[in-house]
Amino acid sequence: MLNVLSLCSALHDASGGAFDPTVQPLWLALANDASQAEIERARQAIGWNEVSVGTDAIRLPHPGRSAITLNGVAQGAITDRIAALLRSFDLRDVLVDMGEVAALGRRSTGELWRVGLAGSDGTVVKRIRVQDRAIATSAPEGTRLRGDQGHILSPQGHAPTYQAVSISAPQAALADGLSTALCLTPAGAIDKIISRFRNAQIEMLISMTTD
Repeated sequence: MLNVLSLCSALHDASGGAFDPTVQPLWLALANDASQAEIERARQAIGWNEVSVGTDAIRLPHPGRSAITLNGVAQGAITDRIAALLRSFDLRDVLVDMGEVAALGRRSTGELWRVGLAGSDGTVVKRIRVQDRAIATSAPEGTRLRGDQGHILSPQGHAPTYQAVSISAPQAALADGLSTALCLTPAGAIDKIISRFRNAQIEMLISMTTD
């Protein structure tokens, strides 16, 4: 848990606050079709920089109002744990798919693993070959909370920049978190954010517009 929360802090800092696990109250308000006043109250509870994380306790800034979602990194973190477990049993050539993908070694034919990258409608738009890397794809419109509101939320209330982002990295949790954060990141800031994380790479970007 502490490792995952440490990654959350790194992603929050690198993305200028676009990645913020404390958006959970806002997520719940939108999912439950709350009133505008309730939505604004939920926004006021957002603020990862106010969360205190220690080895003995994790403290949220607004008791009864604050909440954390790890949806932006949890699938990746679980994928990493499963991959590590398989390695501990001396399995070296395995493709793990827990919502995010970890490609260990090679296929039985000796070829690299092939992974399809899908857009927000689930259609595969690109295929890549990978070995000993993880891949994650995030799509704000993959799940809708109400109306046209996608499930990846900006703490500042900004609309997503991309309808789908795929990232590869040495760890699935990192790929997962980066793909989430970059959905909300202006195009001009992406390279700077990616450069903060060693060996992370953009595999696919699909803009919200078709221009």
